[in-house]
Formats: sequence, structure tokens, C-alpha cells
Amino acid sequence: MELNKRIETFAKLGEILRDTGRGIKNNYNGELLAIVEQSHFKNGWFTPDNVRKSISSIAGTLTMENLNKWMSVYPIVETTRVKNIGVIMAGNIPLVGFHDFLSVLITGNRIMAKRSSKDADLITAIAKILGTIESSFSDYIEFVDGKLAGFDAIIATGSDNSSRYFEYYFSKYDNIIRKNRNSIAILDGSEDKNELKLLGEDIFSYFGLGCRSISKIYIPKGYDIMVAVNEWDDYSEIINHSKYANNYDYNKAIYLVNKEEFIDTGFMLIKREKAISSPVSVLYFEEYDSTDSLNNVILSNLDRLQSVTGHGHLPFGKAQNPDLWDYADGVDTIDFILKINLPNV
Repeated sequence: MELNKRIETFAKLGEILRDTGRGIKNNYNGELLAIVEQSHFKNGWFTPDNVRKSISSIAGTLTMENLNKWMSVYPIVETTRVKNIGVIMAGNIPLVGFHDFLSVLITGNRIMAKRSSKDADLITAIAKILGTIESSFSDYIEFVDGKLAGFDAIIATGSDNSSRYFEYYFSKYDNIIRKNRNSIAILDGSEDKNELKLLGEDIFSYFGLGCRSISKIYIPKGYDIMVAVNEWDDYSEIINHSKYANNYDYNKAIYLVNKEEFIDTGFMLIKREKAISSPVSVLYFEEYDSTDSLNNVILSNLDRLQSVTGHGHLPFGKAQNPDLWDYADGVDTIDFILKINLPNV
């Protein structure tokens, strides 16, 4: 199958997923629509709204224009030498492994995917849709429940703990190993109400469980953080989710027992903290004196950051909606895959 055909197929998938995100049934998505509504029974974090949000975000990238733009910068050579690429998927947010799935297949290679038990059904349903659109893809997709074997390269996403295992076990293979990452936002005090509302989207989407979820904000010295907080009332219903509320109650109890200072919004706890990675239901913040000092902080934490939102960085509201060319951990997945396929590169 040539690249143009692969692009056309994924663009068609994008159309189907756009319908799915809007809850519109078509000739392809009946099973997927049912999974959207039922996923929270297997994984309480996967509410229908969050699953639809993820599907819609992916669908928005799968257009002919985007796919052609993305592929146009790579020297993709059609070859009969198909590589088997193992992909170990995370399960922290719905379809977090889709971009790796797409990257392997769009380059004409075969994916051997080990799905997370927390998110096995969605990617399986999408693979079925892809095979219905273009039957040739079915031969390029394998879901592995046991031990991965017979692969030529590996892409593995997990926690800091699991990454140590991945690095040991897969060290002799070409690999991309991803660890925990967090995202931050920087306020300079000139943000308007709409930007602050969009920042709320970056913070609260997927209950803050994604590596692109804002876990900490930096504010200029003297800035009243409640100016931002007051724009997030639209997200107050999040406290009605039992798993999120349990985290909120637990963290609040810990802070009270330890007599630590925090701001309680009634649906999120906000705490001054040097660390970047905050627990679910908690947002950290820290003041900065100058942009130079802040830039030094960012540079010293680059290996722990997924994205930075704010003026001069990602626009507010964009953190959870990456483009096809916004690679996790800044590692170009397509370039990695192509260099496996092209000797002497």
C-alpha cells in the first residue's frame, strides 16, 4: 500500500471519528460508540465526556491537509522490507497510544501493540474500523496479550518505575522509552479572562492524569492567583466524580493534618510548592521574580516537562490538543521509525 493510500485511509478514519466525537452513528462506528458509553465501567476515569474529548482531539488532526503536511518533511521510501515495531501503550488517558499506532502504520510498517489493561477496547475498535476502510491494514496490526516477541524495534510508554524495566529489557533493540512527564503554565499577568478559562481546560481535562495536563503554574511575584482561579468555576462539577473526589478528600486531609497552607476552591486544592508533579485534585504554583530566573527553571527541568503553556509558548487551551508533529518527549517518532527502515542513514 502506497503512502497516498495510507493517508487517504487515515483521513477517512478522521471523518468517522469526528462523527463519533459528536455522538453521530455512521456505517463504521457502532461498536466504538458503545465503548465510549461503557468504558467507565472498566476504568472509572474514562467518562464518556473524556473519551469523546480524546476521540475528537485525534479526529481533528486526521485531515488530508494535516497528514500530507506531516509526511511531506520525511523521505518516506516505499519498501517491501516491513519492520515489526512493538508498541507498549500506557493507559492514563483514553487512546494515549494512538499516535504511536498511527506513526507505525502511516510509515508502512507493522505494529505489534501491547495494550494497557486500562484502555484496551478503544484502540481495538479503531483498528477494526481502519481494517474495514482498507482491508490491507488488518495484516499490519497485531494486538499482543502476552510477552512481546519477534519485533525489530520498540516504543514503550510507562512510569518512571516501568521505564527502568523497559530500558533493561529492550536495551539491545532500537527503542524509544518514555517516562513520567508533566506540563506547566506560565502567567505574566496580562492574560484575559478567556485565556484563563482556556487554562482551566488544560488543567482539568482528563482529571489532570495526562502528561500534557498542567500540574503547576508559575505566576509573577505579587500576582493574585485567585484572578485565575475565579475563571475556573465552569469545572467545579469535577468534584462530583467519585474517584476524583476521593483524591481531593485524601490530599486535603493530609495537608490539614500536616498543617500545610493551601487554597481550597471546593473542587481543587491549590498549593505553593517547588515540585512540578502534583497529585490528582491538586495544582501547584510558584512565584517568579524575572523571566531569566524562570527560564533557568525550565531549562533545568526539560527532561521532566512535556509542554509549557503561556505567552511565547503553547497557546492556552492547546496543551491537550497536540498536532501530529508535536511529539511526546520531543522525540520524533517518524524519524526514529524511518531510520530503522533505511540502512546507512
